[in-house]
Amino acid sequence: MDDRLFKTAMSKFATGVTIVTTEVDGEVHGMTANAFMSVSLDPKLVLISVAKHANSHDMIEQSGTFAVSILKENQTELSQYFANQLKEEIDVPFERFEKQPIIEDALVNIACRVYDSHEAGDHTLFIGKVDNLKIQDEEPLLYFEGNYKQFK
Repeated sequence: MDDRLFKTAMSKFATGVTIVTTEVDGEVHGMTANAFMSVSLDPKLVLISVAKHANSHDMIEQSGTFAVSILKENQTELSQYFANQLKEEIDVPFERFEKQPIIEDALVNIACRVYDSHEAGDHTLFIGKVDNLKIQDEEPLLYFEGNYKQFK
């Protein structure tokens, strides 16, 4: 199978949209990701998949921490910004949670410490031990077949 066929097949899996953030030397780094999942209840673990060539990859390795902000349905612009799909700069609404930068007003914010990591092809799977989380009761931003979607 070719790369295009594989990508098309994977796009048929509807996901939520997250922004993964970390901080090194006072500089916040972020990336849009839909490769996110829960792993374990005891201990509480989550997993993100980060391309080895992504700027955030080395930053997460260096900081040993990351936060996951699951986006709400009205936060498409933030996802586009961190996916380098917007040409203009925007004012990113960061706040602090457990000393980590998170996206303000996200559906869910999860503060993690790197628990383990595994190389997987051209990505690294970072497993994070959840230090704390907070939740809002609103609708998520969804991603399906390369497009943003909302619950109807």
